[in-house]
Amino acid sequence: MKPRVLVSRAVFPEVIARLAGHFEVDDNQADVILGVDGLKARLAGKAGALTAATDPLTADVIAAAPSLKALCNFAVGYNNIDLAACTRAGVMATNTPGVLDDTTADLAWALLMASARRLPAAERWLRNGEWKGWEFVQWLGTDVHHATLGILGMGRIGQTVARRAWGFDMKVLYHKRTPLPAEQEAACRASWVDKETLLRESDFLVLLLPYSPATHHIIGAAELALMKPTAHLINVARGGIVDDEALIAALRGGRLAGAGMDVFEGEPKLNPGFLGLDNVALTPHIGSSSRSTRMAMAMTAADNLIAALGGQRPPNLLNPEVFK
Repeated sequence: MKPRVLVSRAVFPEVIARLAGHFEVDDNQADVILGVDGLKARLAGKAGALTAATDPLTADVIAAAPSLKALCNFAVGYNNIDLAACTRAGVMATNTPGVLDDTTADLAWALLMASARRLPAAERWLRNGEWKGWEFVQWLGTDVHHATLGILGMGRIGQTVARRAWGFDMKVLYHKRTPLPAEQEAACRASWVDKETLLRESDFLVLLLPYSPATHHIIGAAELALMKPTAHLINVARGGIVDDEALIAALRGGRLAGAGMDVFEGEPKLNPGFLGLDNVALTPHIGSSSRSTRMAMAMTAADNLIAALGGQRPPNLLNPEVFK
């Protein structure tokens, strides 16, 4: 008898077909948001699950599924999983790093450019029929070329963002707790600085940090006050890294030129203050949203699940002590 697994959100049919070759699959192609109670009910009797960043895989959920052996997130982030609870219960947890780096870096640059050149507001103005003719001082934006790009969090995606700055002849600064090895810095043409210097000198600051209690509101009113009033803030990482209320106040008060936001506190809800601003570009958490990348993410998660329930070490195991 095949092991039973859950696929918690709608995915491509090819992914379901791949899993069906190994497991009895309980899918959710209707894409109903399960929540804690729904996950408890649907994980009953399951050996594993393909899960999304929207699934609250709490200690209670894990405890309610004693037959569970593997939770395989189709996301690079895993703050939705209580990893310590998984380890205590002997449940392997995995993510999908690497496959979404380029696509997420592309969106970071799309938001950066949109914020710099005021594209959302300019398009709304045009669509509303307000364009009556060309003017010399109309819709003045910020130059990206030869500006200073700052990156807070310099993992794989951060390094990918940095390499894209070469074509704009930008100076690249970054901050992370441990500087990159010299050869990686050279490959990115980037220089490590302390956090305060990064905030003060960046014309464009891109956030690429995982969310955790330690990074909650790592960009708040005090940090925004250090930034240039001509600077732009781009967040394609996780909601909660930025104090959204403080950011809205800075944008509204002219203490920051613009922002590009793909993630928000409490999403899918977002602070309504964003909607009244003309100097922010907003997207609905679509950093990895290209068909090929989302397919790669889902197939990577499927590979992790097949390995985990087949007695092999999953390629992207987050808690290796469980496998030992």
